Amino acid sequence: MVPDVEWVRIRRGLRFGQVFEGTVVNVPRPGVIGIFVDIGLTVGGFVDVALLPDRGEDWPAEGTVGEFEIWCADSRQQIRLKPADSRYLRADFADYVERFRPGWPSDVGRPVPDPGPQPGATPDRR
Repeated sequence: MVPDVEWVRIRRGLRFGQVFEGTVVNVPRPGVIGIFVDIGLTVGGFVDVALLPDRGEDWPAEGTVGEFEIWCADSRQQIRLKPADSRYLRADFADYVERFRPGWPSDVGRPVPDPGPQPGATPDRR
């Protein structure tokens, strides 16, 4: 985990659809959880199971180097990615986007928004 100030700094430079070359560093439960990707930043990258092929054996293996796009970044100090290589996307990705993220095409290139104050966080009283 990085300090909150560092996370805010990193987020300010992120854009939806921004492409990073990354290395798959952990595939803890193929077909169940998702994959962790090192994209060269101090925060981790993660591809959710919902974006990957149904069969875990079709997922990129640890050590795979490829391009990954920023899909989202929420309050967790983790950058959510999607594989740029369609071999590593769910077969019905276009339908998935239409159902669950219809604004995706227009989001590409836009800054990743600040998630705002975190629940339970103490307000800054400078």
